[in-house]
Amino acid sequence: MTSDLLAAHRDRLDAALTAIRSRGYHSAFPESPSPRVYGETAAADGQTAFEAHLGTTYAVETPGSRGTVITEESPFGIKLDVSYPRTVEAGLDELLEAARKGLTGWRNAGVDGRTGVVLEILDRLHKRVFELANAVQHTSGQAFVMAFQAGGAHALDRALEAVAYAHEEMSRYPADALWEKPAKGEPIRMQKTFTVTGRGVALVIGCNTFPTWNSWPGLFASLVTGNAVVVKPHPGAVLPLAMTVEVFREVLAEAGFDPNLVTLAVEKAGDGLAKPLATRPEVKLIDFTGGTEFGDWLEQNATQASVFTEKAGVNAVIIDSTDAFKALTGNLAFTLALYSGQMCTTTQNIFIPAGGIETDEGHKSFDEVGAGIAGAMSKLLGDDARAVEILGGIVNNAVISRLDLAGEYGDVVLESREIKHPAFPEAVVRTPLLVALDAKDSDVYGRECFGPVSFLIKTAGTAESIALFQQTVIEGGAMTAGLYSTDAGVVDQTRDAALDAGVALSENLTGPVFVNQSAAFSDFHGTGANPAANSTYTDGAYVASRFRVIQSRRHA
Repeated sequence: MTSDLLAAHRDRLDAALTAIRSRGYHSAFPESPSPRVYGETAAADGQTAFEAHLGTTYAVETPGSRGTVITEESPFGIKLDVSYPRTVEAGLDELLEAARKGLTGWRNAGVDGRTGVVLEILDRLHKRVFELANAVQHTSGQAFVMAFQAGGAHALDRALEAVAYAHEEMSRYPADALWEKPAKGEPIRMQKTFTVTGRGVALVIGCNTFPTWNSWPGLFASLVTGNAVVVKPHPGAVLPLAMTVEVFREVLAEAGFDPNLVTLAVEKAGDGLAKPLATRPEVKLIDFTGGTEFGDWLEQNATQASVFTEKAGVNAVIIDSTDAFKALTGNLAFTLALYSGQMCTTTQNIFIPAGGIETDEGHKSFDEVGAGIAGAMSKLLGDDARAVEILGGIVNNAVISRLDLAGEYGDVVLESREIKHPAFPEAVVRTPLLVALDAKDSDVYGRECFGPVSFLIKTAGTAESIALFQQTVIEGGAMTAGLYSTDAGVVDQTRDAALDAGVALSENLTGPVFVNQSAAFSDFHGTGANPAANSTYTDGAYVASRFRVIQSRRHA
C-alpha cells in the first residue's frame, strides 16, 4: 500500500523538491478559502465538523492516560469544553513503551514507504482544512482567514517542505552498493546495505499562538525519518493538534503500521509534564516553540536529545530614509496590527534618527514619522468590523498584562483601544500600542514584549540605529529585521550587520509583502544563527540529524 501512496502523491513531492532547490514561489495548498476554490459547502461543512467537537470527549487514544481533562478557553468567548485523555508523569512508561513498539515496522517501510504515508496524511489534513481553521481560530485567537491560511494552507506547505527536505537528505544514500577493492588476482568484493533509521521517540511541544504552523514541520520531519512522535500541545491550544494526531493515527493504521507511532499527550495547565517527558532517555528529538526561559532549559537539560527551538526575540526595523513615505507607514501599520502583534516575527523595535528622515514628502521629524505610523494604523483599524479581521483576539491574559504596563515605559504615541467584536461579544480585542523611547532605554526594548506593543526608538542617527539593532539581535535574538533606506551605502551596512547578527533582512517593503510573513519553499523561517532560534524552517540541517544511516556488509 505504501508504494501506491507514494505513486498517488508523487507529483506533489516532485514539485516540492523542485521548489526547495529553486527557492521560487510554490504552494501546494490553495490559501484562499473561497467557495470557487474549495466548493460551495466547504466552509459550512468545516464549521459544522468543528462545532461537533464542542462539549464532547475527543475520541483519540493515549496509552498510559489517566482520566480526562478540559484545558482550553476560546479567545473569542465561545465555550469549547472538549475533554481529552490526560497524560501524567506516572503514565509515561506506558506511553513511551507503546510509542516504541512500532518502530521496527516503520523503519522497514523504507524511505519511499514512509514518505508515501506522510504525503497521504497531508492530503487528509487538507481535506479537513476548514475544520482545522475553526479549531485554530478558537484556540489561538487568530481571525478566521488568517487561521485558514497560517493554520491550514501555509502550515501544510511548511510540513510538505519539511518532508521534501527529509526525502532529499535520506535519498542521498543508496540502499545497496557493491564495493570492489583492486587486489592481486580477483578484487575484494563486499556487498553493503545502508538503512536509514530513526533516532527513537520524538517530542513536539506545541505553542498557543500557532499550534499547527509551528508544530507540523517537526512532527512530519521526525515521523518521515523513521521516528515515533509524542505531541504535547499547549494546554490552551489542544484541539488543532488532537485533530492532527487523529489523522496521523488513522492513516498509519490503514497503511498497516502501529498507530501509536503518533500519540497525543495532553496535560492540565500547571502539571509541568514537559520537563519529565523531555528528559526521558527514550526521547531523542525535541521540537519546541515558546518562551526563552523554557527553551533554554530544554537546550541545557534534555542532553540526551537533539533539541530544535524557536524562542523569543526582539525584531527590529531601521528607518533611515524613503521614497514612499505613505506606503512605508501603511506597510508597517499592517505589520504591527496583524494578529495583534502576537507573532514571533512581528516588529517590536523601530529605530528612527532623532533628527528625522528624508522622504518623498520632504523632511520628516522623529515625531512626524511616529505620527505617520500612528495615522496609518488608525486608518487601517478605523472600521471595527474590518479591524477585528486583522487583529483577531488576544490569546491570553499575560498579553493584556504586558500591554497595560507598556504605556509606562515612555511617551505614548498611539494609545491601544478596545474593540467590540461584532460576531463574538466576549472576545478581547485590542489595537496596538506605540511608545516612544530613547536609545538609552535598552532595558525596555532589549527584551521581548510579546503582543500588540511596539517601540519607536530615538537614536543619534542611522549609524547608531544599525549598531543598536545588531547589538539587540546578538544579545536577545530576532526572527526578522527590516530596513527603509534610499542610500545604497546604508543598505550595504545594514546587510552586513544582519549577516553578522544572523538574522534575515527585508529591505524597503512598501507593497503587499510584510516583514512578519514567511513564504514556504522560499523564505527560511529563523536562521539558527542568533538566540531566537537554533534551527530554521526548513533546510537540510533541520532534518538530517533526525535519522542515522546504519550499514551491514558481507562478502560478495
